[in-house]
Amino acid sequence: MSRPNGVWQWSQTGSSYLPHLSRPQAQVLALWSDGMTLAHCCGITTITVLLAPLVDQSESTLRQRLRAWYSSAADKRGGKRREVDVSPCFAPLLGWILAWWGSDERRLALVLDASTLSDRFTVLAISVV
Repeated sequence: MSRPNGVWQWSQTGSSYLPHLSRPQAQVLALWSDGMTLAHCCGITTITVLLAPLVDQSESTLRQRLRAWYSSAADKRGGKRREVDVSPCFAPLLGWILAWWGSDERRLALVLDASTLSDRFTVLAISVV
């Protein structure tokens, strides 16, 4: 795969903040984030159409790589395929965001949401905005 300089650099930056990701995982994460930035949306079709010529891949190949990012290991072909465990990503991603903040900024906005499914299940989510 041909790697434009910007995607390669972004992949290296992502790997430095998320060292638990494999190199292919970091590369696809870089493709996703670059694609969303360039396309101003997060739709896989739009990102695929936009990025395919930039990375010198067919749209179908790139779409499959992007889809594999969020698929479970059981849904992937090959013996060494694995899924991305998002649990250990939160703290490094937050650290990455905070690294870009000015040293004089002391505030962090959090959102708390309790969503219920009937009377059986409640999800409490805390998000950084």
